[in-house]
Amino acid sequence: MILTKGEQMILTPTYHVFDFYQVHQDALLLPMSLKSDAYTFEGQSVPAVSASASRDKEGRVHITVVNLDPHQPRTVQAELRGQHVSNVTGRILTAAALNAHNTFEQPNAVQPADFKGARLAGDTITIALPSKSIVVLELR
Repeated sequence: MILTKGEQMILTPTYHVFDFYQVHQDALLLPMSLKSDAYTFEGQSVPAVSASASRDKEGRVHITVVNLDPHQPRTVQAELRGQHVSNVTGRILTAAALNAHNTFEQPNAVQPADFKGARLAGDTITIALPSKSIVVLELR
């Protein structure tokens, strides 16, 4: 997850993905159901989008959403039953190429950025995911 070379250190994309999921540690799992089209590769199909949700000790809800499709953006909606939410912020990890990675020469080739593709409307959240992306949202 972290690479070192002498005194140099870089964070890999795997590190950033791990960091996105840390919000779920010691949090309460929230049931989440999400419908997604399939992504098919070499005759095998899986849901193109998967998600996890939890509520931390401070009452913040976190949703981590992944678009496995390397070619197509996906938009999904989730109903926030029993949650009183008025604000959503997020971070995204994606890159132009599927094989993009950080090197000692380009340590920030793949790094998290602010995510503005989530919209709240009543008790529904709509999330517009670019291809090959992972997003972590915080709902308050």
